[in-house]
Amino acid sequence: MDVFKEFREFAVKGSVIDLAVGVIIGAAFAKIVDSLVNDLVMPLLSTLLGGRIDFTNLFFILGQVPDGIPHTYEALKKAGVPMFAYGNFITISINFFLLAFVIFQMVKIVNRVRLNDAAQEASAKPVLVPEEITLLRDIRDSLKK
Repeated sequence: MDVFKEFREFAVKGSVIDLAVGVIIGAAFAKIVDSLVNDLVMPLLSTLLGGRIDFTNLFFILGQVPDGIPHTYEALKKAGVPMFAYGNFITISINFFLLAFVIFQMVKIVNRVRLNDAAQEASAKPVLVPEEITLLRDIRDSLKK
């Protein structure tokens, strides 16, 4: 019975719940960034470089190809033909670096917003004068009268 109680205490701690929320938001964010890379960045990059960037069909066939199977990455993979698919690795690497760059830029923006918010909060708060200083000022003012 103690194990269930300990597990419940562990599971409902704030940090565990925060982690769960972070994982869920991270999964949704990954889809957004993946779409950004695949649907916006890669087509623009392809256009700038004068054609479609697709390295997936760069591979070496390492085994026998059955008759009637097209020599494309998808068809050969589906047929179970062994391949050295270096082009797919290049494509995934490019996607990773673009994803990392986009996340880096987003973190920079979030950090800038946080710094601006912290600066605004700091400037909005009145400067607190220690009580001793206030009392000394009151004594000084009363002596001047």
